[in-house]
Amino acid sequence: MRAVSTLSVVVLASAGIGHAVVTSLDAGIARIDAFKDMKNRPRAGHGMNVLLVGTDGRDKVSEQERRAYRLGGQPCHCTDTMMIVHISEDRERATVVSLPRDSYADAPEHIDQNSGRRHGAHPIKLNAAYAEGGPQLTIRTVENMTHVKIDHYLEVDFTSFMRTVDVLGGVQVCTPTPLKDSYTGLDLAPGTHTLMGGQALQYVRARHLDGASDLGRMKRQQRFMAALIEKATSSGVLLNPIRFRDVTRAVLGSVRADSGFHTDELLELGRAMRSFSPASSEFTTVPIGRLDVQIKGIGSTLKWDQAKAEQLFRSLRDDKQLSADRPHRGPVPAPVEVDPRQIRVLVANGTGTVGLAKRVDAALAATGFTTTHRPVTAPAHVPRTVISYDPRWDRSARSLAVALPGSELRAVPGQGPLMKVTVGTDFRAVTKVRFADPGQPEQSVVRGNEVVCSGTA
Repeated sequence: MRAVSTLSVVVLASAGIGHAVVTSLDAGIARIDAFKDMKNRPRAGHGMNVLLVGTDGRDKVSEQERRAYRLGGQPCHCTDTMMIVHISEDRERATVVSLPRDSYADAPEHIDQNSGRRHGAHPIKLNAAYAEGGPQLTIRTVENMTHVKIDHYLEVDFTSFMRTVDVLGGVQVCTPTPLKDSYTGLDLAPGTHTLMGGQALQYVRARHLDGASDLGRMKRQQRFMAALIEKATSSGVLLNPIRFRDVTRAVLGSVRADSGFHTDELLELGRAMRSFSPASSEFTTVPIGRLDVQIKGIGSTLKWDQAKAEQLFRSLRDDKQLSADRPHRGPVPAPVEVDPRQIRVLVANGTGTVGLAKRVDAALAATGFTTTHRPVTAPAHVPRTVISYDPRWDRSARSLAVALPGSELRAVPGQGPLMKVTVGTDFRAVTKVRFADPGQPEQSVVRGNEVVCSGTA
């Protein structure tokens, strides 16, 4: 996630900016020979593949930030986030594939960068490759798993991510449900929020919001990436040399890139992507076959679905768009923990708008809820939509609240399984939902414009 700030700000921002300005950035990037002496690599495909790595760089965070955003503990010197970004050969789109950090991997033979000892090939978690052999072993391991040739390597840490979001003026995210994680300190009410650097870091790091753990976190990272691209491309930062300078200075203080990723290439790439927008991007996670696979000496890992993963990475090699079969797809329905068909709902009109309850009843039924189709009039007008529910059916109430962002949940012991929605004057629209078991991985592809806030309906 932190690495995407490099993509959207350094690469994209070079479009429309003078060569002299961009050339001055090169000195701020720390270089690493990430491909030194690498042999037996995959054959190059079409387009450009960039391995974006976010490292656990909490050792560079100030004590004040460490306390405020709960960044305590020791840095693991491993990769906290890893993605392959495929830029199409025509430079008109980008495909982002998240690689779960707990993926089971076979590290090739290498020399341990800590002990200096030579290790034979052995199983590891994917994020541990960085700790044992740095960027080179990380790239070799990813290439062996995907058979995708990595063209460039970019690495960013916590500090760079926070500063980049701050200098952009924050990034807007939406949530139909409360997001509260005691580990990171994230605490967001349902609705739309503009997150500054520290809070944005909490958002993309949170893993303890539901049973989805790291898989759920990767989906939030993808949503944030789409929102970050939207902010960078719509705020004028790409065409304002002063703002561009401020953003890039914030980013480049903690960036490492392969020695071959030169300024001229950044400039050429950025110019070709002038019209880039969230709709130009698509996001997915490598298909998962099995969760919680226990490996002796490693612990709990997850294993990829090899057949589906190979199909995905073949598409990257062949420069194919993953979402080409549904180019005009609408907003992605929000996941809920209880099947809407099992939730009975009575709608009451708490406003003076004639027919509103009937429209809400129909909209809830259209997204799957079992409504009574007999809306009523509330005894009084209410400013805020209220969901009255029996505490014994709290999971159903939370699922209904996803469809009614910003609504108030009000427990009424003894009410029974029927949910009662009193529509208030704050009502805007019903959000489409779908049942999703948080413990089961999903192999979906979404467009950037489908997951930014403006896509909620």
